[in-house]
Amino acid sequence: MMMMDVACATYEVDFIEERSIRYGREPVWLLGCCYNPLEEFDKLIADINSKFWFTYRKNYPPIGGIGPTSDKGWGCMLRCGQMILGQALVMRHLGRDWRWFKNKEQLANYWKILKLFLDSKDSLYSIHQIAQMGVSEGKKISQWFGPNTAAQVLKKLIMFDEWSQMGVYVAMDNIVVIDDIKKICHNHITRTSQGNAANSDAQGSSNEQSNAWKPLLLFIPLRLGLTDLNPIYKDKLNKCFRIKNTLGIIGGKPNSAHYFIGIQGDYLLYLDPHTVQETVKVKPNCPFSDKTYHQKGTNRLHFSYMDPSVALGFYSATEEEFNELCRDFTDLNSAQPPLFEVVEQRPPHWPELVLPNSPYDDTSDVAAGFTEIRREERHFDSDNDFEIIDM
Repeated sequence: MMMMDVACATYEVDFIEERSIRYGREPVWLLGCCYNPLEEFDKLIADINSKFWFTYRKNYPPIGGIGPTSDKGWGCMLRCGQMILGQALVMRHLGRDWRWFKNKEQLANYWKILKLFLDSKDSLYSIHQIAQMGVSEGKKISQWFGPNTAAQVLKKLIMFDEWSQMGVYVAMDNIVVIDDIKKICHNHITRTSQGNAANSDAQGSSNEQSNAWKPLLLFIPLRLGLTDLNPIYKDKLNKCFRIKNTLGIIGGKPNSAHYFIGIQGDYLLYLDPHTVQETVKVKPNCPFSDKTYHQKGTNRLHFSYMDPSVALGFYSATEEEFNELCRDFTDLNSAQPPLFEVVEQRPPHWPELVLPNSPYDDTSDVAAGFTEIRREERHFDSDNDFEIIDM
């Protein structure tokens, strides 16, 4: 089948799925918002279409100067990572209620976000930067990422995002530590070139804001079964999409990673990165088309086909929102078995949290010395390794 035929087939499926949503009787939960598909179909589709759709691309500049010029076959989880991060940046700079409409003028912050993901080494969250940062997580360029590795790499890159100023926490051992998160979100790092002193004005501004809460991007990597999703977790995953500030779920295995954004009954709604598109060539200070960065409609997958290797994503703009999120987690995990644990303090056998002082400070838990956790990270990325959950 020619590439054009593949693309047409993809969009035909999307159209069919729109109709199946529209005429279904069950409500649709899309990243914390509930829609009646019979009465609010247009609002639902507008919300879906407003999500960034990052897919395989071809003919971009070689990664690292001599590397691949396409991520087909290996970059699907990297693209899913871009999509969930893109949604976090939308909530950070545009708000959850912002909507994208084709051929309508977009806000300046929208274009600023999108440019961060262009397929160029100069874009902070490009496939180039993510793949190269993956080397620090033990991944060769063009090697597939698991959900946990994707989260760890994004955590490192976000430290260089002076505009967004977000704190990132990646849960380990299925444990969310409240005290660690609050320390991270109240920690304002020095954002200067390696080896250069900070500008005195910037230092003063940083000191004034030292107690301010940085918006939180929270990842919770999980493995919810051996080779298939354990059905005991279905209802809890369902509830995750109802939480106000959810960012959705990234998950999957090589050549089969997806960004899950909602549910309708027993079906997950997701954005699929596996369409190969031509790289968008952007000239300096010139407008460009964004139509290939938004998918028409969505795809569906029955819960029983979901891969058990996932990472949940959540966003908290304020400390109050984070406290509310913790209450949602308590409700989510009230019945056994819990999806994950939420604790006030670090487990006694964990080392002390070391906060980075700059984006170049490689002394965080992930990067230095915490070998026990690094082994756990690899477990999340393997299709063969798994965690036994006591029932």
